[in-house]
Amino acid sequence: MKLLNVSILTAFVIFVQSCGGAGVNVADEKPVSPVEKHGQLKVEGAKIVDCHGEPVQLRGVSFGWHNMWPRFYNRSSVAEIANDWGADIVRASIGLDLDDETFDKKPEKGYALVDSIVQGAVENGVYVLIDFHSHANNMPLAKEFFANVSKKYGHLPNVLYEIWNEPLEVEWSETKSYAEELLPVIRENDSDAIVIVPTPRWDQNVHEAADDPIASDDNIVYSLHYYAATHTDYLRDQARYAINKGLPLFMAECASMVHTGDGVIDTASWEAWMDLADEHGISWICWSVSDKDETCSMLRPSAASRGEEWTDADLKPWAVLVKYYLKRNR
Repeated sequence: MKLLNVSILTAFVIFVQSCGGAGVNVADEKPVSPVEKHGQLKVEGAKIVDCHGEPVQLRGVSFGWHNMWPRFYNRSSVAEIANDWGADIVRASIGLDLDDETFDKKPEKGYALVDSIVQGAVENGVYVLIDFHSHANNMPLAKEFFANVSKKYGHLPNVLYEIWNEPLEVEWSETKSYAEELLPVIRENDSDAIVIVPTPRWDQNVHEAADDPIASDDNIVYSLHYYAATHTDYLRDQARYAINKGLPLFMAECASMVHTGDGVIDTASWEAWMDLADEHGISWICWSVSDKDETCSMLRPSAASRGEEWTDADLKPWAVLVKYYLKRNR
């Protein structure tokens, strides 16, 4: 099926910026964007490094399920999150197996919304994680999806791929073999992009991956998802075990409340997670840009679809906290 095209102009801009310098862009006197500064990222050992070989810690925000909150999947929202909130990565969560609007039912819609987020990321010089947001093992669809998106966007230095969101109660052997089968599909079109590999039990059992990592591809990181009020010291201990074994981690989805996305914000546990991430240079992406009546949805129903029209009154407490952490230590 035909996909929407990223414009030649924006693709050219990203190509020129693929490994730029720091400071100010003389042409427009704007601060250099994350992609201009860092260019194509890669994994070296347990770290993500930029085109200069310097360690990089990405901090960003995830859009909610595309099938439920498509109205926020636009370039204006990406621009607001990048420029006002201070994110250097956004995540497009392309959902499956939930309702009549998911990718498995309406693939054209999914591809179009991916394109909106990728174009927004290109225009604003931030990285973008294309997330196959499935809890089940959907290998045939995953191969189709990543063959298409890697062919379309594989020339861009700002694209990363998350190949399976939160596997349920499965063995590491299943998620490992899934990744080993899918990685060549991506590599056929995109040999340079970082790929996020799933781990069992909702992307928590990183200690199992640390004991038996993938050997066929070294430009990968392993997914660690957490909700700070539920996932406390025990999961941080599992993360430290993986870190001490040299496993590169990526906190591709995280938040500060209980695992349902609701309840009170646990500031102490959240700060402990942030300290762990900062200590080891682990990238993180917060969930989510949506307007559901729950703590982890960052926007109120009053929020406009376009990010440039969001006001302070539209932001829920979780969004305010996320903005603080996005800008902290910059």
